[in-house]
Amino acid sequence: MNWRKWLDGFVLAGKGILLATKEKRFWYGFIPSFLFFGLLMNLLSGGLSKFELIRIQGFPNGLRIIGESFLNIFGVNKAFLDWLPIFFIAILQGILIGLIVLLWKKKKEQNSANLEKAGIVTGLITLGAGCPTCGTTLITPLIGAIFSTGSLSIAGTISTIVTWLAIIIAILSIKRLGEETYVTIINEQYLAKHAKKEKKELHEKSS
Repeated sequence: MNWRKWLDGFVLAGKGILLATKEKRFWYGFIPSFLFFGLLMNLLSGGLSKFELIRIQGFPNGLRIIGESFLNIFGVNKAFLDWLPIFFIAILQGILIGLIVLLWKKKKEQNSANLEKAGIVTGLITLGAGCPTCGTTLITPLIGAIFSTGSLSIAGTISTIVTWLAIIIAILSIKRLGEETYVTIINEQYLAKHAKKEKKELHEKSS
């Protein structure tokens, strides 16, 4: 493996993400995804116990549990080491969805003559990126159900491994999407600049 080329890919992906943050469409995907996955992972951090409490307490008392889990996203009333990986995964998943939303719009605009093709391309990007957070949130309660109370240390270790594995997968997915975003935005800027130049030359010739 060419490590220099691989690391250059991360630099390019970082530039792509920076360019993406200047677009409103990126934030349309990032903010809802970050909040949704952050809330979901905090609700499932202890298995299905919080959902059981919500069911038992009903409305409106159950909303208090949801509210507390929402505040947990930002580290309120949560141990730092428990909060950090969940927050990091929610950030990464938000970036992933934000890039996918932005790329979908860009592909549609740049391939306006063939929207179906643009949709297929975006679908492949989505499948390729995957959803590391989905895997983490689904496996976490299963771990709690499989292991007994006496095996909490084992369950915690496996849950930690799954969480950090999800982070690695998310980072690699962001690298690929970030590179694609950079190429797409730079190409869009080039085409816009070229079209403006041609329009100016045409205007000068006509006058």
